[in-house]
Amino acid sequence: MKSLAKDTAIYGVSSIVGKFLNWLLVPLYTYKLAEISDYGIVTNLFAWTALLLVILTYGMETGFFRFANKDPQNYRKIYGNTMISIGGSSLIFVALIVLFHQQIANFLGYQNQSEFIWMLGIIVAMDAFSSIPFAYLRFQKRPIAFAGLKLLYIGLNIAFNLFFLIACPWLMKVAPDTVSWFYNPDYGVGYIFISNFIATAIQTLFLLPIIIQGKFEFDGKLLRQILNYSLPLLFLGIAGIANQNLDKILFKFLRTDALQQLGIYGAVGKIAMVIMMFTQAFRYAYEPFVFAKNKDADSKSAYSMAMKYYVIFALLIFLSVVMYMDIIKHFIAPKYWIGLGILPIILFSYIFQGIFFNLSIWYKLTDKNHYGAWFSFIGTAVILLGNILFVPKYSYWASVWSSFVGFFVIMVLSYFFGQKFMPINYNLKKIAFYILFALALFGISLLINTPYVVLNIALKTVLLVIFAVVVVKKDLPLSELAFLKKKV
Repeated sequence: MKSLAKDTAIYGVSSIVGKFLNWLLVPLYTYKLAEISDYGIVTNLFAWTALLLVILTYGMETGFFRFANKDPQNYRKIYGNTMISIGGSSLIFVALIVLFHQQIANFLGYQNQSEFIWMLGIIVAMDAFSSIPFAYLRFQKRPIAFAGLKLLYIGLNIAFNLFFLIACPWLMKVAPDTVSWFYNPDYGVGYIFISNFIATAIQTLFLLPIIIQGKFEFDGKLLRQILNYSLPLLFLGIAGIANQNLDKILFKFLRTDALQQLGIYGAVGKIAMVIMMFTQAFRYAYEPFVFAKNKDADSKSAYSMAMKYYVIFALLIFLSVVMYMDIIKHFIAPKYWIGLGILPIILFSYIFQGIFFNLSIWYKLTDKNHYGAWFSFIGTAVILLGNILFVPKYSYWASVWSSFVGFFVIMVLSYFFGQKFMPINYNLKKIAFYILFALALFGISLLINTPYVVLNIALKTVLLVIFAVVVVKKDLPLSELAFLKKKV
C-alpha cells in the first residue's frame, strides 16, 4: 500500500497538480468568454474528442501492459508493434478529418467554424499516438519523466490560453500593431482550440526520444494477439467514455437552447473534476500495480484494501467540495451559479465510476474483458435513454441523474459478476459505513445556513474534521507513516 501510495502521489504531480493547473483555465473561460454558449461549444467539442481518443487508442495501452508483463524479455518489440498499429490508424484518421472537415462541421452545426474540426482531429490523433509512449514510461516505472512531459503540455496550454485570451486583448488596446497582424478579437473561443493544438504538437515532439526506444520489427502474429486482447477494451472504453460524455454530445440534438444549457452544465461539471483528477492519478499507479501484484499470494487482500482506501479518500474530496461551496462557487462566473445544485450528484457519479474501475480488475486479470464491455454498454443504454426521454424537458438535471443511475448499475453488475469469476473479499460493511457517514454529514451541512458566511464555513469545517478523525481512528494509523511516526 505504501508503494502504491508513493506512485499515486508522483503520478498525481501530472494528474492532480497538472490537471488542477489546467482546471484553473475554467474560471478564465467562464469570466472571459462573452457568452455562456461559447463555453457550451468548448464542452460539446471536447466531449467529442474524448470519445474519439478512446476509439483511436482501442485498448492498446492495457494490451501493452498485459503482454509486456507476460513476456518482459521482449517488451521493446511489443512496444514497437503497438506503436506501429496506433501510428498507422492515427495517420488514416487525420487524412479523413482533413478531407471531410467541412461536411463534419455541417453535421455538428458548426458550419462557419469548420477549422475547429480539423484542429481537434489532429489533436486527438497526436494524443492517441502519444498514449503508448506514456504507457511505456509507466511500464518502466518512470513516473517523474511521465509527470514532467504531462506538465510540459499543461504549462504550454495554459501559457497560450493566457496569451490569446488576456495578453492579446490588452495589447490590442495599448499597442495594436504588435498583434493585429495575427490576432482577431472576434475569434474568441477559437483561441482555446489553437492553444491546445500548439501545446499538443510540442509535447509530441518531446516524446520522440521515448518513441524511438521501441523495437520496430513488425510481427503480425504478436500484433493479432495484442489486438484480440485489446479490442474488447475498445468497446469497454467507448461505453465508458460515452457514459461520461454522451449527454454533452447528445445535448445539441435535443434542445434548441443546447449551447446555453450545456455551458452551465459543463462549467459546474468542471468543479466536480477534482474527484476525477484523484481517480486518474490512482489509475495510473494502480493498473501496473494490479498486473504485477497478481503473481503474489496476498494479491486479493491488497486489492480489497486499495478499494477501501480509494472510497475513503474519494468521500473526503466529496465532502471538501460540498462543505466549501460558498468559496468554490467563485471558481466559475456568477452567471453559471444557477446550475450548482447538480454538483453533489455529479460528484457521486464520479465516485461510482472510480469504484467500477477498482472492480474492473477481475475481468482484466481473467481475460474476460467482454464482460466489462457489456456492463458499460448497459450503463450507456441507461444514460442514453434517460437523456433522450428527459433532457428536452428537464435539461441538465436529466443528464446528471441519468449518469448517476447508469454508473450505479454498472458498478453493481461488475461487483456481482466479479464475485463469481474472481471472488475478492471487499469490506462492504466498512465501505457502506463511510458512504452513509459522509452523506449524513452532507445532510447536516445543508442545515447550516446562518447569515454569516465565515460562521457557515467554520461549522462545516468541524463536520469535515469529524470525518477525518473517524478515518484516522478506524483505518489510517498515521503512526505507520515514517515521516509522521515520531510526531504521532
